[in-house]
Amino acid sequence: MSTAGTAPPPHPTPAANALATITTVAARLAVRSGHRRRPAGPVDRSLPVEVRALRRPCPDVAVLDLVPAGSAPLPRWRPGAHVDVELPSGLLRQYSLCGDPADRSAYRIAVRAVPGGAGSAEVHALTAGTRLRLHGPRNAFPLATAPSYLFLAGGIGITPIAPMVRAAHAAGIPWRLVHTGRDLASMPLSDELAALAPGRVHRRPDDTAGVPTAADLLSGMDDGAAVHCCGPPPMIEAVRRAVPAGQRFHAERFSPPPIREGRPFTVRIVGGPDVAVPADRSALDAVRAVRPDVPYSCRQGFCGTCHVRLVAGTTQVDTATPDPAGPGRTALCVGRAAGDEVEVDLGR
Repeated sequence: MSTAGTAPPPHPTPAANALATITTVAARLAVRSGHRRRPAGPVDRSLPVEVRALRRPCPDVAVLDLVPAGSAPLPRWRPGAHVDVELPSGLLRQYSLCGDPADRSAYRIAVRAVPGGAGSAEVHALTAGTRLRLHGPRNAFPLATAPSYLFLAGGIGITPIAPMVRAAHAAGIPWRLVHTGRDLASMPLSDELAALAPGRVHRRPDDTAGVPTAADLLSGMDDGAAVHCCGPPPMIEAVRRAVPAGQRFHAERFSPPPIREGRPFTVRIVGGPDVAVPADRSALDAVRAVRPDVPYSCRQGFCGTCHVRLVAGTTQVDTATPDPAGPGRTALCVGRAAGDEVEVDLGR
């Protein structure tokens, strides 16, 4: 996941002040719990949960309600938060919370089946009563304080957006949602949001309305609105480029960030071969070609699954972004050598 924002907020309305109070208190609670924002830091808290119910609002989307396995309520969370889900097989996957933040009796996630995706296939095969373990929640995509909102979601990108819509609506702040997808059957949750205010929800399926341009998505946007966008990288990048200067833009993606202006380098593996990393591939992809057992999950640097010990050399995401793994380690999914080579210990 990744987030971005620009420009200071305009003078807030009374409704925005009310939302700001709520989010400020939640932020303080998050700090006390050890949470970090942008990027979200590691969360050591482990939460045993049980699948209470599973339903399918779309043929390829499973919505799961997860309840605590013990008597204690689940931790508080804010719109935009996600949890790391440890599946019975040991796979670790990240899913946005899409339920009600006020309901500490259950967490809700929605998972789209991805062809060839081991994690999503395992989620879709779960049944009521299955025990899971969660880590988190944490938030790298918080809802900004603003006088109004434009929410943009592509397909399953509605999951972090849905609680934001409900929060804005409850606070009485003007909002509008545009949900896109290949067809209505691929667009979960937004039909429920339309019940809040039908005139504010625009469901735009590609098969009848055509693939929208960034201008289409931003049409009718208030001058002071904060834009929150979640969906495929091409959609996010198109909207990012089209948002007027000074307009605040916040985004989260569910896939690895594109490699821009990458340069080739070599990864030397302790006790293993040297691996050439092309300019347009990640070290994780190159290393897994020779060591397919190297684990990974989010592919965006924050979950820690692919972090390994950095024996020699220096890594970074790009010239302006340090390696999220921190000193002495590297995130194979996004870290790139600052020079011609690095040496890593895959023994973790």
